[in-house]
Amino acid sequence: MNDEIILDIKNVTKRFPGITALKDVSFQVKRGEIHGLCGENGAGKSTLMKILAGVYPYGSYEGSVIYEGKELKLEDRSIRQAIEEGIAIVYQELTLVPQMTVGENIYLGKEPTDNGVINWNKLYSDTKNILDQYHLNVEPQALVSHLGVGKMQMVEIAKALSENAKVLILDEPTSALNEAEIEKLMEILDSLKAHGVTCIYITHKLEEFARITDSVTVLRDGKAVTTLTTKDTSVEELVRYMVGREMKERFPKGARQPGEVIFEVKNLHAVDPGENNRKVLNGVNLNLRKGEILGIAGLMGSGRTELVTTIFGEYGKITEGSIKLEGQEIITKSAREAMNLGISLVPEDRKGLGLVLIQSILNNISLPNLPQFSNAISIDKNAELKACLQQAKDLAIKATNLENPVESLSGGNQQKVVIAKWLMSVPKVLIMDDPTRGVDVGAKYEIYKLMNELAEQGVSIIMISSELEEVLGMSDRVMVMCEGRSNGTLDAAEATQEKIMAYATGIA
Repeated sequence: MNDEIILDIKNVTKRFPGITALKDVSFQVKRGEIHGLCGENGAGKSTLMKILAGVYPYGSYEGSVIYEGKELKLEDRSIRQAIEEGIAIVYQELTLVPQMTVGENIYLGKEPTDNGVINWNKLYSDTKNILDQYHLNVEPQALVSHLGVGKMQMVEIAKALSENAKVLILDEPTSALNEAEIEKLMEILDSLKAHGVTCIYITHKLEEFARITDSVTVLRDGKAVTTLTTKDTSVEELVRYMVGREMKERFPKGARQPGEVIFEVKNLHAVDPGENNRKVLNGVNLNLRKGEILGIAGLMGSGRTELVTTIFGEYGKITEGSIKLEGQEIITKSAREAMNLGISLVPEDRKGLGLVLIQSILNNISLPNLPQFSNAISIDKNAELKACLQQAKDLAIKATNLENPVESLSGGNQQKVVIAKWLMSVPKVLIMDDPTRGVDVGAKYEIYKLMNELAEQGVSIIMISSELEEVLGMSDRVMVMCEGRSNGTLDAAEATQEKIMAYATGIA
């Protein structure tokens, strides 16, 4: 890294009807550095990145972006122009075509041709050159659908680098990666830096800034609050700048008193419903008390999500074992059956499985609960609106109107909408699969407080989390999974990250 400025963002203001998303934002990015960008959901990070990537063209905002010494003037629908200038973005939601190979994805729309015919040999040799240059361990002819999420992320990066990107923007690149994949990504970023590529790194996992970035700019309420040298700052200082106040504890203390066992899973075995010879659960035992938060930990692929979606009636085909609720054995063959019994699931993928993005906030909250407001021929719209307004108020969903599309909300508020719709069903058992994934530190704290309140009211919560600190900070007990089985349960007082990892890797 040197002191040459590659990006100089000067007094950028971006307005939308009724809201100013960016207010006089200024900061600089040095050539060859990894520059972190952090802030709560709604702070303006995505808006700023869309200006740099050409989604919002020159003239749609005030101020200027100086790129390599010249003002960046991207025209309308100018994503291609931004790429040609050397600015590429890898979004949190991967944009690959699963049915195509790695090479086909990387060169999609820019395939090398001879006399109008695709030169497949060149396409795959060029793909291999890019992958080798940046030490990306992926086969050029592998089908993307056969890759894990970590390798898909590598393909997205290779796709951006195939355009000779000088500035690579990474938006929440580790949100779906396990620890080994995160380490590999960090190695790749070090390699990019060594090749002179400048990176802008956005994440809600604040500890990652210390691991990989040279400096961090903090946005709050659309303003650039400060730029810090990473080695001279701490997570606590970043949080203070992000939320504008001191946060003395990341995990609020609850006053819950777990009662009798309300939910039991005994020796549960299940297979993939589309592949009966593939076991997904191989002997799971757990019990859950009334008003308890039971954390489920484990490495990616350990069967955590397969377990809760099977309990919810939406995935695995049970071949052995039993599930009991309030002492009665139950069988759930669908989400509707699970709901009727008093079981709700906040899914891991809120955009793909939890929300209908183009629909209104109101419709999303009421969708699974319409039987509450309907008779044989009509829906009581007043009752529906009243119930949804109450949920929005209880969860402090920040929206000017419940008729707004849910895609217009920040990630934290979208997650609150998912939680609201399942709370409206008044569950006895609430399953939350990575409930704070992709959510900022302030919204996380609000979700944690809500979980404590629900547990204090007698709701029993099963929480899956990929973040061990979250598991330890929020759980009364921790059940650890390994290779489709429950490998041990620890009380909060005795649980440590080392013990959890020992169970998760099969050592214990």
